[in-house]
Amino acid sequence: MNVKRLYIIGTFDTKAPELQFAADSAREAGVEVVLVDVSTQKTQGGADVTAATVASFHPEGEKAVLGLTDRGVAVAGMADALSAFLKTRDDIGGVFGLGGSGNTDLVTHAMRTLPIGTPKLMLSTVASGNTAPYVGPNDIAMMYSVVDIAGLNAISRRVIANAANAAAGMVKGKVPSHEADKPAIGMTMFGVTTDSVTQARKHLEDRFDVAVFHATGIGGQSMEKLAESGFLQGMLDVTTTEVPDHLVGGVFPCTDDRFGAAIRTKLPCVISVGAVDMVNFGAMDTVPKEFRDRNLYVHNAQVTLMRTTPEENRAIGKFIVERVNQMEGPVRFFLPLKGVSAIDAPGMPFHDPEADAALFDAIREGWVDAPNRQLIDLDNNINDSAFSDALANAFLELIK
Repeated sequence: MNVKRLYIIGTFDTKAPELQFAADSAREAGVEVVLVDVSTQKTQGGADVTAATVASFHPEGEKAVLGLTDRGVAVAGMADALSAFLKTRDDIGGVFGLGGSGNTDLVTHAMRTLPIGTPKLMLSTVASGNTAPYVGPNDIAMMYSVVDIAGLNAISRRVIANAANAAAGMVKGKVPSHEADKPAIGMTMFGVTTDSVTQARKHLEDRFDVAVFHATGIGGQSMEKLAESGFLQGMLDVTTTEVPDHLVGGVFPCTDDRFGAAIRTKLPCVISVGAVDMVNFGAMDTVPKEFRDRNLYVHNAQVTLMRTTPEENRAIGKFIVERVNQMEGPVRFFLPLKGVSAIDAPGMPFHDPEADAALFDAIREGWVDAPNRQLIDLDNNINDSAFSDALANAFLELIK
């Protein structure tokens, strides 16, 4: 059986004593260790894997990482090289990084390419601030170093040892088997699509372990990361509201890679356009000045919604359909012709048939027919029970 080891990663040109101390602590806790040097300037001995070895995994070779005068370019290159290096290893039981802001950015970049479930711990001087750029939709544990990782002292020894023991514990710990569990699927939901997703979920949860993701930018990324990590057997991507935030400038944006997991994994997908009638902002006073005269709706004290225009909806529809056209797995794409959210129904503040029509027309015009994909119009609001039932039934048909 392949022994799983803890990979401890840092810059040996500045942090060699601290890295060796972390390795000793982890070994005392009962795990095997691989020390990896990711220095980009001066390199020295002491690591099991040298910086030159890691750098050689860069697509352009070692020259794209080592010996550069621009430290930022070198660190970015080493991050890409480390990501490629880790993908070649079949003995990773966990990854433990320690360092300052540069090493935190470098190591967590590589950590984010690893599957969900692989233990990842970053001991960092910047872990008490905004960690979202480092963690993203991944299960990375961030631990604040309290003092700078610059020499061993009474405080740093205790903190580094605690972190090393925590990482070792994750490597050694046994995860309960999931063999008896139902197959897992993902669904995206927002407050204004809750009825739709809840009804569909209840329809499916006897057969599936249903994980619902709040479509707040990171929610969609988390679902897609789990799909690519092999945890999900399919997706009901009902609420794609992160797309308008990405295109217009809201606070819950997706990335350009939205729907990328469905393209790459070819998993069964049921897709809709839930809550794309809105762009999300914070409290009313945070709405950008250029949007203050738009149709705004106070969802709560901390969330203000802005109705999307026909022009914006055309762009949203184009963004989505271009990605759906790339999906080679089984796909059913549903359009709710009587409104895409609870507040896009007749008599509600975001009811705007012209804007919805622009969305639907953009999707129909961009649609490319294929045997694996179907585009389906339903004369319902997205939260109608008939629409929810159609979503669930279509997924049951696809999963066969």
